[in-house]
Amino acid sequence: MDFDDPLWFRDAIFYELHVKSFYDSNADGVGDFPGLIQKLDYLKNLGIDCIWLLPFYESPLKDDGYDISDYYSILSVYGTVDDFKKLLDEAHSRKIKVIADLVLNHVSDQHPWFQEARKDKNSKKRNWFVWSDDQSRYKDARIIFIDTERSNWTFDPVAGQYFWHRFYSHQPDLNYDNPEVREEIKKVMRYWLDMGLDGFRCDAVPYLFEREGTNCENLPETHAYFKELRKMIDREYPGRILLAEANQWPTDAKAYFGNEDEFHMAFNFPLMPRIFVALAKQDAFPIINIMQQVTPIPENCDWGIFLRNHDELTLEMVTDDERDIMYNEYAKLPKMRLNLGIRRRLSPLIEGDRYTFELLHALLFSLPGSPIMYYGDEIGMGDNIYLGDRNGVRTPMQWSYDRNAGFSAADPEQLYSPVIINPNYHYEFINVEGESRMPNSLLNWVRKMILVRRKYSAILGRGKIRYFYSGEKSVLAYVRNYGNENVFCIFNLARVPKAVMFDLHEFKDYTPVEAITDSDFPPIGELPYFFTLNSRSFFWLYLRPPGDNTGK
Repeated sequence: MDFDDPLWFRDAIFYELHVKSFYDSNADGVGDFPGLIQKLDYLKNLGIDCIWLLPFYESPLKDDGYDISDYYSILSVYGTVDDFKKLLDEAHSRKIKVIADLVLNHVSDQHPWFQEARKDKNSKKRNWFVWSDDQSRYKDARIIFIDTERSNWTFDPVAGQYFWHRFYSHQPDLNYDNPEVREEIKKVMRYWLDMGLDGFRCDAVPYLFEREGTNCENLPETHAYFKELRKMIDREYPGRILLAEANQWPTDAKAYFGNEDEFHMAFNFPLMPRIFVALAKQDAFPIINIMQQVTPIPENCDWGIFLRNHDELTLEMVTDDERDIMYNEYAKLPKMRLNLGIRRRLSPLIEGDRYTFELLHALLFSLPGSPIMYYGDEIGMGDNIYLGDRNGVRTPMQWSYDRNAGFSAADPEQLYSPVIINPNYHYEFINVEGESRMPNSLLNWVRKMILVRRKYSAILGRGKIRYFYSGEKSVLAYVRNYGNENVFCIFNLARVPKAVMFDLHEFKDYTPVEAITDSDFPPIGELPYFFTLNSRSFFWLYLRPPGDNTGK
């Protein structure tokens, strides 16, 4: 990644972490900015280009910081504004970018804006929120947290009215029809960007506006406001990015790129669950089909592709049949399910299978888009489904086999969350220190694959994709192309070995070079090219042109 390139995000590998979960520097049981600074060299060594921070603002923490009570402050247990500035300086000195979550749609009911609004009907802040005398408005809007909420309206006894919320009832939605709200959010963004932040991951972007007779999602007014924000970013902060969290069907998700005048990036929510559906069905079609729906996108935009994150593995935007497949394959116990999703980390989802882990990361690192990794997945961390809400996938990072997994010197009872002690994922067995010493560990394998990926422009975010078919439904194959460079990627999604042939005559006399080992395969001729793949295995093959003896 070219640190100074305005399109840096297209070549970057992102790493999502929660400050509180990463490393505790002062033995109070909670991770903090000074602790994160101490671990920047680990991230640099892993090959990370950009850190995505979960919310770190003042909050009563009823929703792990997504209930903000002051946009202009840092929760004291995480550190100070000076600590945050030092993090940016230290990260930038290592050529690592930093983006932060920005919760646009709602605030905490403890926010002074809402407290003022509820106490006085004539207050200027009253119109910063959405009120009603009954619950009949916007009845076509779905309820997102179906496990906990029965309505998008909650009665406030102080205000004597109902307030609107798309998420938890302690998170009143802001009223974006009010120009004062729209301008205040711009002020918030400028405040953090002026410190040197490299952009925002914008939370819950489809829900900003409400209109009667609609589902109150993806409205034209919402897109118009993001065009305003993008114009501000381009004019005042060139090189900074906006990343959209829009868990929508493909057409609606793609719309957030606009004409290169809305978001620079958006999460590829349509793809993520279908990768797991394809594995469960041992069929490449769900991946190919959805990728054909989410491409092409504007030239200077990019998808953020991911396997897991801090939320449940969401199944809102899949068919009923696909949801049933996912539940049957990956969430056999009711405790593993939450809302319309699965609250599990990557490794437990795939039952710790090494071959599936490698296959999934080979997909993550070679499909079009910028990979986004979730902290701890690179070492195969487990989860705790018996913790409430989504907290089971937000446990302390496992640094060593020492007390508290090396995360904190506090007494174990002080930790914000217990560490993982499940026998299959115990921190004494799965940790950074131990895996760093093992050449064939998951951690070192991920490091190696990131290095291999950097060698090939074709499998960075800018490369094009073209699918190849062998007649075997469980084998996914595509060529990534950028300029004159071609990389042929083949994946066996089946649980048994497969022998396949591909018509590659257009690459006649090219030599396939196995990307990880730099081993030459026989040159391609006129006849179909034959491959044998073990179960859940893959090849990345650089197609070296005839006469090119330079290698890679």
